[in-house]
Amino acid sequence: MTPVPALEIGGTHVSAALLAPPWSPGPVHRSPVRAHGTAAQIVEDLLRCAAALGPQPGARWGVAIPGPFDYAAGIGRFTGVGKFDALRGFALGDALTRELGAAEVVFLNDAAAFGIGEWRAGTTCGHDRALVLTLGTGVGSCFLDRGTPVGEGPDVPPEGRADLLTIDGAPLEDTVSRRALLARADAAPGVDVRDLAERALAGDATARALFTDAFTALGHALAPWVRRFGTSLVVVGGAIAASWDLVAAPLRAGLSDDRAEVPVVPASSAHAGLVGAAWWAQRSGGGTS
Repeated sequence: MTPVPALEIGGTHVSAALLAPPWSPGPVHRSPVRAHGTAAQIVEDLLRCAAALGPQPGARWGVAIPGPFDYAAGIGRFTGVGKFDALRGFALGDALTRELGAAEVVFLNDAAAFGIGEWRAGTTCGHDRALVLTLGTGVGSCFLDRGTPVGEGPDVPPEGRADLLTIDGAPLEDTVSRRALLARADAAPGVDVRDLAERALAGDATARALFTDAFTALGHALAPWVRRFGTSLVVVGGAIAASWDLVAAPLRAGLSDDRAEVPVVPASSAHAGLVGAAWWAQRSGGGTS
């Protein structure tokens, strides 16, 4: 089949690739995105990355993007999330369809795309119900029922979103996020979470405690939903998950909550979001592979 072009939009970068069954991406192109810029600047950054794939006239594009976003209408609903504020009320779908010469642009939540990508990659093989987390600038989540994202019902948080949970009465991302870790570290300008992770891995006890406290708290917040959903596996991806030795043990401890331990494993691919976005776009066009 004709490869499906896909974009994965994150808080600092956008990635692009062409994909086709069995959904292993070809060369992945990655470039910065000005998440705090104007709508025109953000679109410019997305188009620059997309151009690396070459002309794709009349293609159906898959685009993974964080919420809040009206995925059906292709309109941003961002407010108070610290990124993409300029896209609030902006018809991103119309702009991309026009500028890319696309037949359609199909949007999907970035965490859901990552979860679907992990399912297609076989990470959750043998697990009917799994939770896939993306830990980057914030906390993304995808509760998967045999490969299908679950976003409503009594067994998942509102909209299936971990970021809508609270810790000690405050939003979860006040404790677990890039912003929260840097604030608790009282980090100097120019210092990023990667720097804190390097310190922790080098033996800085204070830096390690930041990660231990944050991801134990995340586990405690998720534990009731993991049990309610019947989750038998938790898969973790995203930028912060690259520091696996700092994340895995405290997350497992928080999730166990003095009960049976739920397996926690790293994601199989950093590009699962692109796989999920491409598969979702192909599926929307009537494909089934």
